[in-house]
Amino acid sequence: MTETVEAPRLAPWRERMHEVIFEADTPAGKAFDVVLLILIAGSIVAVMLESVPEIAADANWVLALHIAEWTFTGLFAIEYALRMNCVRRPLRYARSFYGIIDLLAILPAFVSLLIPGSQSFAVVRAVRLLRAFRVFKLAHFLTEASSLRRAMVASWPKIAVFLMTVLVLIVIVGSAMYVIEGPESGFTSIPTSVYWAVVTITTVGYGDIAPQTALGKAVASMMMIMGYALIVVPTGVLSAEMAKSSPAKPVSTQACPDCGAEGHDADAKFCRACGGKL
Repeated sequence: MTETVEAPRLAPWRERMHEVIFEADTPAGKAFDVVLLILIAGSIVAVMLESVPEIAADANWVLALHIAEWTFTGLFAIEYALRMNCVRRPLRYARSFYGIIDLLAILPAFVSLLIPGSQSFAVVRAVRLLRAFRVFKLAHFLTEASSLRRAMVASWPKIAVFLMTVLVLIVIVGSAMYVIEGPESGFTSIPTSVYWAVVTITTVGYGDIAPQTALGKAVASMMMIMGYALIVVPTGVLSAEMAKSSPAKPVSTQACPDCGAEGHDADAKFCRACGGKL
C-alpha cells in the first residue's frame, strides 16, 4: 500500500508571507498586489521612455531612468526571492508560467551589462499585469479566459491545416509574380515576391512593391479578394468551437501554497498543477 506524502507545512511566518504575496482576499494581500502593479506599470513606462531619442540625448534623464530601472529590478528581485521562499515547492513554482515571467522581469537589467540595449526586453513585465484580474476580484474574467483557451486548443488542428494551405498558396503566387513581373517591377527574388504575397493576402498593402503588368495586376486583384474571404475562416472555426464547448466552471483567485499555481475551480480542494492541498 502506498501512502501519499504531503509537503511539509510552512512555518507560521512563511504562511503569513504566502497569504500576503499570493492571495488578494485580505487587505494586506490586496495592498501588496496594488503596489506591485503600480511598480510594474512604472517600470514599463521607464523602459519606454529610454527609447525616446530626445530623452536618450539628455544625460540627466538617462541617469534618472538608469537609477529607476535598477531600483525596480532590485525590488522585483526581492519579491521573486520572497515568492520562492514562501511556497513549499520552489522549483515547481519557478517552472510555472508566472514563475518564469517573474524571473524574466529581472533578467534583462543584468543581461544588459553584457549586451547593451537588452534592457528593453524588460517590457515582458507587462504580462505580470494579468494579475490585476485576481487582485480586483475579476474571477469571472478568468473563467471566460479559460473558455477561450479551451476553444483555441480544440480549434488549433483545423487552423493549422488552414494556415498550411495559405502558406502553400502564398509561395506559389509569390513565385508566379516573380516570373510575371521580374526585377524591373521590384520583384527582385522569390523571397521578395513571397513577402509581397503575404502583405497582399493579409490586405495590409504597404505599397512598397506593386505589379506593373496587366497580368500581374489581375493576380494581385485575386489575391486581395481572396484575402478578404480568408479572414473569416479562423474566426468561424474558433466561434464554432466556443459554441460547442460547455460553460466553464467558476474560477477562484486562490493560489496553491505548494507551487503558487492559480486559476483553480471555485470548489477545488487540491492544486491542479502539483496536487497539493489548497
